Amino acid sequence: MTGKIVKGIAGFYYVHVGEAGVYECKAKGIFRFKNIKPLVGDNVKVDIIDEVNKKGNITDILPRKNSLIRPSVANIDQAMVIFAVKSPMPNLNLLDRFLVMMETQGIESVICFNKADLALSEYREDKDITELKESYEKAGYKVIFTSTAKGWGIESVYETLKGKTTAFAGPSGVGKSSMLNVLIPDACMETGDISKKIERGKHTTRHSEIFNVNGDTYIVDTPGFSSVYAWALKEEELKEYFPEFEKLKGQCRFNGCVHVNEPDCAIKQAVEKNTIAKTRYENYLLMFDEIKNRKKY
Repeated sequence: MTGKIVKGIAGFYYVHVGEAGVYECKAKGIFRFKNIKPLVGDNVKVDIIDEVNKKGNITDILPRKNSLIRPSVANIDQAMVIFAVKSPMPNLNLLDRFLVMMETQGIESVICFNKADLALSEYREDKDITELKESYEKAGYKVIFTSTAKGWGIESVYETLKGKTTAFAGPSGVGKSSMLNVLIPDACMETGDISKKIERGKHTTRHSEIFNVNGDTYIVDTPGFSSVYAWALKEEELKEYFPEFEKLKGQCRFNGCVHVNEPDCAIKQAVEKNTIAKTRYENYLLMFDEIKNRKKY
């Protein structure tokens, strides 16, 4: 039988096998021998060993469309990365790192800034919100502002998710579980409080899990993250994963321009003209230096 892994906890994988339901499965030892780990979202072959108690063994992992290590999911159509407008304040360096990671995998990203009610009313737009919107729309990303508390922007989220398998990702405390509860009331996800001292949320999602919104619309809920470092890029490749840079490709004075110290750089000129967000460029420089310096160790 074939099915999809919808949850994995402590070495057990829960595989949805169509109308037959969900089976608790173990992965065969061959996967450990080959250093292959099944991921939530994997389409797999299953041998049923106990029909009454719905238990089985995963015998094969079918070819993946894509896969991510952090969050650990496979076969997704897009990522919705969720940050809060305030409480906690958005860490844009972390957001840009996540976007680069998705770009390296060829996965489309949508940015959702939740808790918009803390920064605006329905009649007045906050300066911070305007800057966030402009910065990421200039880069080519779809940006949605929501408030799960007020019900703002939820229809836009529904429309964005429709007909796709979407990985929800973001740091803890931004309202990711609250969003899931609004979209899928039956999910009953635990929500966490924000530490007032450090403005970080408690990790309420401890494993990746797939939920059906309706029809062919699925959400993969993933654990909150606080850092993204592990991409295997050369410093000269990083520019390829900033979409707004690609629009100006070939317009710099030097063909191999990496947009750091070179004169007559179209990217630096665009930053000065504010057609590329300064915060995005600054985060590019930080990542560039990190990748460059990593080689020394």
